Amino acid sequence: MPDADPNAGTPFAPAIDAHVHVFPERLAEAVQRALTTAAGWEFPHRPIREATEATLADAGVERYVALPYVHEPGGARSLNAWLAEQAGDSERLLPFATVHPDDEDVGGIVRDAFEAGARGLKFHCPVQECAPADPRIEPALEAAAEYDRPITYHGGTAPMYTEDPHVGAAAFAEVVDSYPDVRVNCAHMGTYQVSAFLAMAREHDNVYLDTTFAMSTEAGRTMEFDPSTIGDEVLIELSESIMFGSDLPNIPYPYRAERAELLGRDLPTETYRDVFYRTAEAFLGVA
Repeated sequence: MPDADPNAGTPFAPAIDAHVHVFPERLAEAVQRALTTAAGWEFPHRPIREATEATLADAGVERYVALPYVHEPGGARSLNAWLAEQAGDSERLLPFATVHPDDEDVGGIVRDAFEAGARGLKFHCPVQECAPADPRIEPALEAAAEYDRPITYHGGTAPMYTEDPHVGAAAFAEVVDSYPDVRVNCAHMGTYQVSAFLAMAREHDNVYLDTTFAMSTEAGRTMEFDPSTIGDEVLIELSESIMFGSDLPNIPYPYRAERAELLGRDLPTETYRDVFYRTAEAFLGVA
């Protein structure tokens, strides 16, 4: 069932959710089981597209970005094609594509996905064991530059990757420096190296951050991060670089918790419009 949303009609809506996951049902259930095993989380949201879209529609989300990723080589083409089919049946879904760094023809897989309608590219660096500028995915990054498509990375160390060599601000800076014309987003506000990622967003127009998990009212419980450490002045200053995201359906709390902390700040209307809508449009290159 969708959330009963007390925030409907607030500055949140209409919104774009820049960080949602849509997988085939069996794979989606396996992802949630793995997260339950790793973190002890239980999920109130069913991991199927129809249930996800009902929750989003109830909250006032007009469009959302569906982010795929593959754990092993050989599965990206079929997952990208499946997600493109899902987008054809949805008025809200904006599909991204993925590729595994050990796939054959990394560039070809990504180009085919872009030709089929994918709006961007997703890498989960710790799961796929690749740095943001890993030489194995250079053909994918070059395709993103050629097609003017953005890239979303799980590039930060939260919530369980503080010792992972593939993530962190230094690794992310390599892709920013190497591909200055590609719009790149580090999910989860770059936690736990927020200050370094905010500095990158200040310095580079192509660097974006999404609020997923990090700005939730549940952030302290789920990832030991206090969203109040990111002050109102930062959100106002960088509203054109920060966009709302949720990780739905893989969140161990109600969907409304993702924006309740932000809505409780009484930010300027223009800041809310950026964070909840316009910044995602700029990142995606859509209107």
